[in-house]
Order: sequence, then C-alpha cells, then structure tokens
Amino acid sequence: MQRTTFSAFSRFAALTALLALAVIMLGAYVRLSDAGLGCPDWPGCYGRLGAPSSPEAIDRANRAFPERPVETAKAWKEMTHRYLASALGLAILLLALSAWRSRGRLPMGLPGLLVALVVFQGLLGMWTVTLRVMPAVVTAHLAGGLATLVLLWWLALRRSGFPGSPPAPALMRLRPWVWGGLALVGVQILLGGWTSTNYAALACTEFPTCYGGRWWPPTDFGEAFVIWRDLGIDYEFGVLDSAARTAIHLTHRLGALVVLLYVGALSLVILRRAQTGLERSLGIAIAAALCLQLGLGIANILGHLPLAVAVAHNGSAALLLVALVSLIHVLTPGRQATATVIAETSRNSS
Repeated sequence: MQRTTFSAFSRFAALTALLALAVIMLGAYVRLSDAGLGCPDWPGCYGRLGAPSSPEAIDRANRAFPERPVETAKAWKEMTHRYLASALGLAILLLALSAWRSRGRLPMGLPGLLVALVVFQGLLGMWTVTLRVMPAVVTAHLAGGLATLVLLWWLALRRSGFPGSPPAPALMRLRPWVWGGLALVGVQILLGGWTSTNYAALACTEFPTCYGGRWWPPTDFGEAFVIWRDLGIDYEFGVLDSAARTAIHLTHRLGALVVLLYVGALSLVILRRAQTGLERSLGIAIAAALCLQLGLGIANILGHLPLAVAVAHNGSAALLLVALVSLIHVLTPGRQATATVIAETSRNSS
C-alpha cells in the first residue's frame, strides 16, 4: 500500500512540474506579446473575474480605467495565465497537504518551501501589474517560476527512488562541476530575463556582430544594470536608451558564450565517463538542450524576435535546468537510501 502512496506522490509532483513549465511558457508568451498589462488591476481584470468582452462591459471598463483602454485579446492572455498559475498554486498546496498527512514518512521541508514560493510568486504577479512591468519585478517573477519548476522536479525525483543503481564513480566526481553548470545557467537565465524585460533583445540585430558591422558599438553599462528605479513609471516597451540596451544585450551574449564553453565541455566529459544508458542519455540531453538554446537565441536575433521562437527560447532554458537537476539527482548520495526506505516501508505495510 505504501509503495502506491509514494509512487502517486512522485507522479503528482512530476505532473505539477509539467504544469509549472506550462505556466512559464504561457508567461513568456504573455510578456513577449506585450500583454503583461492586458489587465491593469489585480487579481481581477478591469474589476471582473474575466476579461471584458461585450460592448457594454468594455465601455464600463474604459470609463473605470481611462488610462488603459481595453484590448480584449491581451486581457484574455493575461487572465488565462493567471488562471493557470492559480491551478499550479492549488496543485502545490495539495502536494504539501499530502506530505503533512503522511505523518513524517514524507519530509515537509520542500513542499512547505514550495507553498511559500508560490505565495511569493503571487505577490510578484501582483507587483508586476501594480508597478507597471518594472524590470526587476518581472525578472524576479521569471526566476521564481523557474525555481518552482526545478524544486517540483527535484521533489518528484527524490521521492521516486529512481534510478536503482549507483552512478559510475568517475561520474560522481563531476558533481561539483554540474552544480557549477547549474549556477551558470541560472545566472544566464536572469540575464536573459533582464534583456527581455528591458526590451533589449533587438538592441543588436546582427550575428555575430552587433549592428552596422560593429562588434562593440557604444554602450552604457552604468545605466544598463540599475536594478531598482523610480515608482510610478510605466516600464512597458522600456525606458532605457540605445547604449544601455546594447550593454545589456552584449552582456547576455558574453554570458551565453561562457555557458556554451562550460556546459558544452561538461557534457562531453559526462559522455566520456558515463557507464549506463541513463548517464549517457542525461549527457546527451544536456548537450541537446544547450545547442537548442543557442540556436534559438541566434534565430531570435536574425529573425527579429519571432514570437514562437522567443517563447521556445524560454522553454529550452527551463529544459536545460531540468536536465542538469536530473543529473545532480543521479549523482547525489542518499538517493539509494530513499529508495530503500520506500521499499522497506512498503513491505512493512503489506
């Protein structure tokens, strides 16, 4: 009986992680289609639970919010994202309740942390609207979404007892380097979020040069990385000049080069030291996600930020994080111990 309980918990955590990925992708779509302020209030939309659609409702909304006339398509995009994020919050709450009801057989630490994180994500979502898509808030909201995904996936893996065999000793020694790769990718994602929220993705329109055939046009790094700015400013479509946006874009490019060299070399070493099909698969997954992310980034520049490609760029970053976290799980001591506890509890319950 207990085996089913643990297995169901792990599967539900994995499905919730999949839902978190959907929320991240939809959030990227909303942001990149300039619908982040499709609803000027929170948690409703023009004072309603749904976006105003009828002529009468639109007329009332426009009178109530004259500074931001209704754009129905953008409003529904924003509200759909809020509905899906609410479903994610409910799923995380159910995970935490399941862990609490297990009476100590499932640790409460990580589910409890996820509940706190999703509450904070809700606040960031509110501030995204009330502070008019301030870059620091929107970037933090993206980071929180990715952290939620990673923690949910980690929870699913740690409660699954998968896989059953220990990793290759030569591969175990790479664990600190894999953690380093995860940290680098995390920083690069934050740079990507900062680039997007400051509307700097097209500050350079050529590759590998920036624009006009120049590798390093005029930049303003001092203005580019001012994290907190004045309140009451509408940050939609950006407030920085060309030099500051170029500085952000070029920093993101340099970060991509560092990640490519580090994680690319790491994936090759993993493939050389891998002794099982799972280990080789994880090495291939990391290399594939890295190449996909690089290709999508270049396509964004050369294609002048196609919406589908830009959204996919966010998704591939999330997949790269998931692949690295999966490898860390495989290389982390205590995984087999967890599997043994689950099996022994199951036998005792039988």
